Amino acid sequence: MTVEINNPGGAAPLAGDDRVVPFQVEGLDVRGRAVTLGPLTNGILSRHNYPAPVARLLSETIALTVLLGTSLKFEGKLIVQTQTDGPVNFLVADFTAPEAVRAYARFDEDALAAAVKAGETEPHQLLGKGVLAFTIDQGAHMQRYQGIVALDGETLEEAAAAYFRQSEQIPTKVRLASAELFDRDEDGKPRHSYRAGGLVVQFLPEAPERMRHKDLHGGDGDTSHDFEEDDTWSEAQMLASTAGLEELTDPDVGVERLLFRLFHERGVRVYDAQPVYDRCSCSEDKIRGVLSGFSAEEIASTIEDGEIQVTCEFCSSRYRFKPEEFIVAN
Repeated sequence: MTVEINNPGGAAPLAGDDRVVPFQVEGLDVRGRAVTLGPLTNGILSRHNYPAPVARLLSETIALTVLLGTSLKFEGKLIVQTQTDGPVNFLVADFTAPEAVRAYARFDEDALAAAVKAGETEPHQLLGKGVLAFTIDQGAHMQRYQGIVALDGETLEEAAAAYFRQSEQIPTKVRLASAELFDRDEDGKPRHSYRAGGLVVQFLPEAPERMRHKDLHGGDGDTSHDFEEDDTWSEAQMLASTAGLEELTDPDVGVERLLFRLFHERGVRVYDAQPVYDRCSCSEDKIRGVLSGFSAEEIASTIEDGEIQVTCEFCSSRYRFKPEEFIVAN
């Protein structure tokens, strides 16, 4: 279903949290997706008790992953991860079509504490130098596709936009936000929760030559990149840039109201929202299958207090096995 937003406070129901809303602004030749994440983000982060700077970065990674993952047109998985030399050295989120999301982070406690003490808590400072990788996995019988962009002082927003410039050659604007909320529940007890939000806007005019970038060129001596950026795309970027971090995460604003504020003068249409859920793919059978491939020596090295314990890094679920079933099999 397609709806043109003329009155975001009208009778039409709003998508709400954890639902990705595709949209189109015909007057600007742009399409995109927007989302506000509440229970999903809070569920993932609350299981790990991450320090606030780590939670903020992982929240943004989750938002980026669901925005891109819900665009998959096939049964498969999108994996977004960073590997860097900063205090937060590893972030990963994966989206399994059509709706399942999981994520976790690794960080150096000492390096993070030093960064916080020095006031160096901006995303690019916590990430440091390394890479941001996008991996598309279409299943066991299909070749994986991976795109990689450098992280060297860039934010996740900037690196994601660079990925689309280099790999897809689609002009793209990305906005990501996270928030830590402190309020009270229905019984008046203090409550702490996490939220995230995001917006991806892509320029897709009918004439492909309008999609050129200033920084895309053919090499030495090529001056074809010396041109004025398309006015329509410049306007779209400017409007998207006005999306405030608070608006992207505020549960009382909502995606439709935000899109109306940004693009109503050009006419914005929204499509059916796609729900996303905090769901890990781990299971006892899967873990048992992995352990069955271990040698007897490897099994022996994993035994603690007479049993094998495996904890899922994504969801923190703990599985226990008797060593005998694997040692006999080997």
